[in-house]
Amino acid sequence: MASEICPICGLPKELCICEAMSREQQQIRIRLERRRFGREVTIIEGIHSKDIDLRKLAGILKSRLACGGTAKNGRIELQGDHRARVKDLLVELGFPSEQIFIE
Repeated sequence: MASEICPICGLPKELCICEAMSREQQQIRIRLERRRFGREVTIIEGIHSKDIDLRKLAGILKSRLACGGTAKNGRIELQGDHRARVKDLLVELGFPSEQIFIE
């Protein structure tokens, strides 16, 4: 029984470390943007969509923060001001705290 081999790291798919390594190399920026009628939107940028599934990550953040949002144009948009809580959740999901910047 031959298992599939990852073309990037050369390890079997079960032991692949590509996603973990890509998380450590990203610089994530979290900022607040004001929209029409004074609505606040938390913007998360800098996560490479080819390495990590943005839609899946957005779904996790939306359910944990009990808010609406979307993943489009290579960034995640969450309704409301969630800057501090998003950083804590990203660290919990395996992103290094040193690479997450709140603006």
